[in-house]
Amino acid sequence: MFMRTIGRHGMTPFMVCALSFAVPLANGQAPVSASQAPASNSEVDQLRRMILEQQRQIDELKRTMADQKSQDSGVAAKPAAAVASAPSRGVGQIASTTPILPPLPVVTTLGNPLPVPQAAAPNAAGSSQNPCEADPERTIPTFLRLGSVCIVPIGFMDFTPFWRDKNAGSSMGSNFGSVPYNNVANGNLSEFHFSQQNSRIGFRIDGDWKGTHFIGYNEFDFNGTSGSTSLAVSNGAIVPRLRLYWVDARKGKVEFLAGQSWSMLVPNRNGISALPGDLFYTQVIDINYVAGLTWTRQPGLRVLYHPSKKVTLGFSAEQPDQYIGGSAGGSGITLPSALSGLASTQLDGAANIGTGASYLGQPGYTPDLIAKLAVDFSRVHFEVGGIESNFKTTSLSAPFVSHTTQGAGLLAGLNVAVTKNVHLMSSNFYSDGEGRYIFGQAPDLIVRADGSLSAVHASSTLDGFEAKVNKGNLLLYGYYGGIYIGRNTAFDTNGARIGYGYTGSPNSQNRVINEATFGFNQTMWSNPRYGGINLMGQYEYLERNPWSVAAGNPKATHDSTIYFNIRYTLPGSMPNF
Repeated sequence: MFMRTIGRHGMTPFMVCALSFAVPLANGQAPVSASQAPASNSEVDQLRRMILEQQRQIDELKRTMADQKSQDSGVAAKPAAAVASAPSRGVGQIASTTPILPPLPVVTTLGNPLPVPQAAAPNAAGSSQNPCEADPERTIPTFLRLGSVCIVPIGFMDFTPFWRDKNAGSSMGSNFGSVPYNNVANGNLSEFHFSQQNSRIGFRIDGDWKGTHFIGYNEFDFNGTSGSTSLAVSNGAIVPRLRLYWVDARKGKVEFLAGQSWSMLVPNRNGISALPGDLFYTQVIDINYVAGLTWTRQPGLRVLYHPSKKVTLGFSAEQPDQYIGGSAGGSGITLPSALSGLASTQLDGAANIGTGASYLGQPGYTPDLIAKLAVDFSRVHFEVGGIESNFKTTSLSAPFVSHTTQGAGLLAGLNVAVTKNVHLMSSNFYSDGEGRYIFGQAPDLIVRADGSLSAVHASSTLDGFEAKVNKGNLLLYGYYGGIYIGRNTAFDTNGARIGYGYTGSPNSQNRVINEATFGFNQTMWSNPRYGGINLMGQYEYLERNPWSVAAGNPKATHDSTIYFNIRYTLPGSMPNF
C-alpha cells in the first residue's frame, strides 16, 4: 500500500523526513535526537544505504508511471537530452504548415488600449454553429469579425486605358445603340482615355442566428453623374454610385431577399443566387457588358424555394418603369404630337432629357413580376424564367381616359462545363414590351394617336465560352451578343407616321445590334490575406443597323474598342457556413 501511494503522488520533503525516522524504528531503535550522542559509523552507513535504496525504488516507480502515460497518449516520451537541445521558437516562426501570425501589439487610441475581442462561448451542443463566432486564437481568418457576424471588404481598384475608333461620347461604357455614323463629325474622330470609374468598394456581412443564415451586401462604383464640368480639366473627382444594397436570409429550404440587387432576370451560373459571383454577366472590362445581355440593378423583393440541392424556384416583384427608349444609347419612340407631354409626366424615355424629370418621376402601374426555375447538375446549369409588366397612361386633360397594356418575356439559359476548365454558355430572351431589360436598347411600348398603348417586340441572345489555362491563372473568353427590335408603327391625327421603325424614322431607331468580343484576364499574383493583381485586356467590335435609311446616308455603322485594365483586388474571403 505504501509503495502504491508513493507511485501515485511522488516523493515529498515530508516523506523523506518520515523515512529518516522510520528506518531506525524498524530496527527496534529509538530515533536519535540532537541531544543524544552520535551513532556509530556502521549505523550511519546502514542508514545511508537504506535511504539510497528507497530513493532508487521511488525513481523506478516514477519512470514506470511516465512510460505508462506515454503509451496511453500514443506519444513516445522524448529523452531529456533531446528536449534540452530543442531550439526555442522566436517571433514569426511557426509550428506547422498552417500560416500563423505572431500576436499583434496592443493598439492604443489617445493613450488608452483598445479592448481585445473575446471568443464567443460555445452553444449548448458544445460547439458554435456560426463560424463567425469561432475562437480567433485558433486560426487567423481572412475576414473581420464584429460581434457574431463576419465582414468581408468587397471591391477592387481599376486603372483602365481605352481607345475607340469613333467618338461615341459614352465615357468608359459602350452605348451600343448610339454608335455615330460616318456622315457626322463624331464618326470621323477616335477617342482615347484613362479611367478609374469601374473601381468598386463595399462590404459583405454574414451571420447565422438560430439556424438562419443571413447576408448583407453593399457595393458602390464610381460611375455616378457629376455636376462638375471640369473633371478632365483640373480634377478627376468622379462620383460614387450605388450598385447593390440588399439583405438575404435563408433557413432550410426557404430564402428571402429584399433591397437593390441584380434583377432575377439576369442569367445565373449557379442556382438563383444574387451574389455577383453566381451571376453570368460575362468577364468583359466594358462596364455595360455585352449587347444582348438581359440585366438591370433595381430594388425588389424575392422569395426562393429549394426543394433539393439541385433545384431552385424563385419569384420576385421588382421596380417597374414605363420605358419608351432613350437610355444608354437606346432608341426612343416617336409620340403623337398631341400627347408629347406624356414623356415628361407618365412615360420614361429620351424625351425626358432636359425636362427636369426626376428619378421615379413617372408612375408605375404594378411591380414587374418575375418567375424563374434553375436546375444544377454536376456540369450543367439550366434555367428558364418569365416576366410580366403592366403599363397604364391617362389623357392629359378632361375627360380623363385611361389606357393599359401588358408586356411579357421568356428567358432560357444554359451553362455547360465541357471540361473542368472550359465552359460554354447561352442565354436567350424573347419578349413583347420588355426591351428595358436588354440594357434599355429597345422601348417597351408605343403610344397611338388615340392614347392607346402597344408593346414593342424585342429579343436578344448572348453566347460564348470561358476557359482557364496555365493552372487557372489565365482566363480566356469570347462572346457574341445580338439584339433585334421589332417594328411597331401607327398614324398620327395628321397622317404622319409615329411609333418605332416606320419609313422615314430617325436612324437612331435600330433594327439590329450585333457585338463580337474576346479578351483575357491574367492573375499576376494573389493571396487571400493580401489581395491580388490582375492584368486584363478586351477587344470589342460593334455594329448597328437602323430600320430606315435616308437616301445617301450610311446603311449601318460600327466601331472598334480596345480596353486594357490593371486591377488590385482587396483581400478577404468568407468562412464556410
